Amino acid sequence: MLKHLKQQVYKANQDLKKQGLVLLSWGNASGIDRKKGLVVIKPSGLAYDKMTPEDMVVVDLDGKVVEGKLKPSSDTATHLVLYKSFTEIGGIVHTHSTYATAWAQAGKSIPLIGTTHADNFSGDIPCSEDLLSQQIEGDYEKETGNSIIETFKNNNYEHIPGVIVKNHGPFTWGKDVETAVLNSVVLEELAKMAFFTFTINPKAGINKDLAKKHFERKHGKDAYYGQNE
Repeated sequence: MLKHLKQQVYKANQDLKKQGLVLLSWGNASGIDRKKGLVVIKPSGLAYDKMTPEDMVVVDLDGKVVEGKLKPSSDTATHLVLYKSFTEIGGIVHTHSTYATAWAQAGKSIPLIGTTHADNFSGDIPCSEDLLSQQIEGDYEKETGNSIIETFKNNNYEHIPGVIVKNHGPFTWGKDVETAVLNSVVLEELAKMAFFTFTINPKAGINKDLAKKHFERKHGKDAYYGQNE
């Protein structure tokens, strides 16, 4: 079942390791088949160099395991909340990458202060709010997803394809799991750049028109970056 998607999700998880975004068994990537309403996700706690495409777990949108001998990622419920709410995405990635997680632990959004950021994200990469004790003690992973959705009430999830979960780490998404990995790579680099920038100049900023220009030349209706397909 979903052999091609399993292969894609397996490769995405391996790419996270190759890009230096995960250590040990930390983090996870998933992909969704919208027509079938099924999600393929990394198994819980399985080291990246130990897994195979066949180890990927298939769950439905209620979290029930449809196929697989292993337990799905402990973050599965978070992924499912995002798939249900962000209906245009096809893949999700979660890591504990160093610089993005440092921003998460500091409880700070990553500000848009340069064109590299603007080329990929239309605004600040937001940091979610603290979870309440009852949320933590209840369905924690689901509530983590809900907190991300709440964070995006005033943000466009397609224009800002990532979030910093406070005290936890980054989640990114995209049209497919490959794009979600790319966005995770970019987010980590932006987190690193911002850290060094504010170390040099705590008052750093960017002209809003310049930021808008850079985002729209790649993503707007009149985008002209790259080659015509």
